Amino acid sequence: MTIGNSRMNHFNAFEILPRDHDSGMVILGDHAMNRLPERYGSLGLPEAAFSRHIAYDIGIEGLVRKLSAKLGVPAVLSGFSRLLIDPNRGEDDPTLIMKISDGAIIPGNHPITSEEWNYRVETFHRPYHDAVSKTIDKVANATSRAPLVLSLHSYTNAWKGIPRPWHAAVLWDTDHRAVAPLLDMLRRDPDLVVGDNEPYDGALKGDTMYRHCMLTGIPHALLEVRQDLIGSEAGISEWAERLAPIFEAMNADPALHAYNVHVSRTGPYE
Repeated sequence: MTIGNSRMNHFNAFEILPRDHDSGMVILGDHAMNRLPERYGSLGLPEAAFSRHIAYDIGIEGLVRKLSAKLGVPAVLSGFSRLLIDPNRGEDDPTLIMKISDGAIIPGNHPITSEEWNYRVETFHRPYHDAVSKTIDKVANATSRAPLVLSLHSYTNAWKGIPRPWHAAVLWDTDHRAVAPLLDMLRRDPDLVVGDNEPYDGALKGDTMYRHCMLTGIPHALLEVRQDLIGSEAGISEWAERLAPIFEAMNADPALHAYNVHVSRTGPYE
């Protein structure tokens, strides 16, 4: 296990679960934790806000840990709440540090100086992404092929009073290589309703998948699981048991370990 310390009182900006780098797979948890450094208090929010989805992706830390252990694959978890700064946004995204999230005004984020904005990028956001890059590179170097990268998130069971029917959803941009088999295997379960780029669209320039996979031609997919299904240890274990053989089958496919020849490995689409 590798813990990433920011420059602030040993607060951990990320956690790496190293496992076997020759496994060929990396699992990511961008919004795994709801923690804040002591200097920020609660950003002016009630403590109850940190049990909500606005602070983190409920259930994802436990799910990533279980899958990493079951499959023996490395994983990277962010160590800070998305309320501080969102690791699944590009550095130039205006929603990188939110003023309001699902109706909750965040006093500690507004007003914010450019110095504080840059401090959060340099101290929390950038170290997390450096850890993701290093982990992906270690797997690629160990196997001499493209790793398969799977990012795990969760979403609320309803939005603005409207129930969401999907038990899980696969989000993607234009690279469908890992998406198609993931959707297919999930949909073989007749009890599951699986969304394809819903309730969110996976095309978000500058996000984690764009930065580390789209621009480098690495096979990838983002899987969302509904939060009420993984809000307990029993639910997390159930979904880990469901996903482990699917991820294992995907990882065994040579087609999901090739770089996309239509993408520059050092920059945007050619």
